[in-house]
Amino acid sequence: MTKGQKLLNWVDERFPLSSMLKEHVTEYYAPKNFNFWYFFGSLAMLVLVIQIVTGIFLTMNYKPDGTLNGAGIPVAFASVEYIMRDVAGGWIIRYMHSTGASMFFVVVYLHMFRGLIYGSYKQPRELVWVFGTLIFLCLMAEAFMGYLLPWGQMSFWGAQVIVNLFGSIPVIGPDLSVWIRGDYVVSDATLNRFFALHVIAVPLVLLALVVAHLIALHEVGSNNPDGVEIKKLKDDKGIPLDGIPFHPYYTVKDVLGVVVFLIVFSAIVFFMPEMGGYFLEHPNFDQADPLKTPPHIAPVWYFTPFYAILRAIPSFLGTQVWGVLAMGAAVVLIAFLPWLDRSPVKSIRYRGPKFKFMLVLFIVSFIGLGILGALPSTNARTVIAQVLSFVYFAFFLGMPFYTKNDVGSIPVPTRVTDTNAQRQIRFAVLVVVTIVAAAVFAMNV
Repeated sequence: MTKGQKLLNWVDERFPLSSMLKEHVTEYYAPKNFNFWYFFGSLAMLVLVIQIVTGIFLTMNYKPDGTLNGAGIPVAFASVEYIMRDVAGGWIIRYMHSTGASMFFVVVYLHMFRGLIYGSYKQPRELVWVFGTLIFLCLMAEAFMGYLLPWGQMSFWGAQVIVNLFGSIPVIGPDLSVWIRGDYVVSDATLNRFFALHVIAVPLVLLALVVAHLIALHEVGSNNPDGVEIKKLKDDKGIPLDGIPFHPYYTVKDVLGVVVFLIVFSAIVFFMPEMGGYFLEHPNFDQADPLKTPPHIAPVWYFTPFYAILRAIPSFLGTQVWGVLAMGAAVVLIAFLPWLDRSPVKSIRYRGPKFKFMLVLFIVSFIGLGILGALPSTNARTVIAQVLSFVYFAFFLGMPFYTKNDVGSIPVPTRVTDTNAQRQIRFAVLVVVTIVAAAVFAMNV
């Protein structure tokens, strides 16, 4: 027995390391027909790690202080400039963190879309979907609070607008908005509490939800493009006939996804970290000024669909509470998909034309609302946003009706039918081996 094996046995006697690895990695059998859409779960984990690591290094030099220094510049804003200009490697850490925030939402939105088209929220994965929705809500809170920390113009006024919306809630609204800010206006107190929540409280909840999401997923097993439950057909050893071990097959395949993602991620960080003002908005390079309101206040791109819904609902009796409720409902409704969808099949491959038509309308409405939310409001744009908001809610609220008995002409198979995934895995192995060989050769040269 080697020293490594002895050490592993010593650990296993005190902590179930090997059994956990077997249960969740080496002996976790996943469907053999995973395709391109199944990259985004692992990529979300990767971006989460990037955000945590870069965030730790940023907090070493960032100061959550909204007061002015001797030069008349807010200390928080000056500390960001110090990180960018004077800290060794500070600029790349800051750009990785800011780019990571947007890329987090890119992969999460695509991950959620995959669950939508393949019915990954349906029985028995309802709890997996609910945990995922809670992760999305935590991610939105984390992004909103982190957006205030640079203490730029858009950070300050964006927080001012969003927090003021809570004041429209009847009875508790005014006191709630004061409690969130810690003051009657967005101030140093707001900055400090948002920093504490962004760095400590929300990440702890987020990590706990991610663990719960994975445990629930591995308890019921992964869905697949055919929507077939692979646990129903097993061999004499209890191994699913249409399953393959997650490691080494999908770990290698995920490496290919990671490589491609990091190429795109690096290109953005090094060549276009602002992304034309969508990832880092131009007004945010100016220090926060409570006496100077930007001509157009809009949230970051990943909030704009919901912001457009908020603006589309007209104020009633001088209150914006209905817009706030609509914006909240637009997010909360996502969690109820397992009970709204009455279709007898899971995957879009075997659904009828009604769901496919409504899904196309939903995609158009979501993208359209995202574009409108980033633009200044006009009468014409408000009307369009109202129409798209109606389509957005119709997709969810009408689901119990248009999904019932909406089945396509192709019957659902009893076993998975897509063998392309196996070729994809072999291709991924070939690409990864080629990349590693090229890297070794380049280092030797």
